[in-house]
Amino acid sequence: MRKQAVATQMIDDARVRVTRFDFAPGAETGWHRHAMDYVITAITECQMRLELPDGSVSDVMVPAGTAYRRDEGVEHNVINAADTPMSFVEVELK
Repeated sequence: MRKQAVATQMIDDARVRVTRFDFAPGAETGWHRHAMDYVITAITECQMRLELPDGSVSDVMVPAGTAYRRDEGVEHNVINAADTPMSFVEVELK
């Protein structure tokens, strides 16, 4: 069983929910489905391993200081595949 990432809610108002995620090496979010469109901004270099519903696994490198966005409906488990901590901020658009 993996450690859980630490989720710290920073803002939750009528327009957005902002959450910081901090992962120890090997930690995971657990399976989840995004109910809203969202933007991720990497605080550290993020070597993400994404487990997908079809059983596939995808490794993605998100450089520190960069961002990407996804539409609602994404379902996955995010794992820190690095041997160093990783952190990002997620902004969900309500």
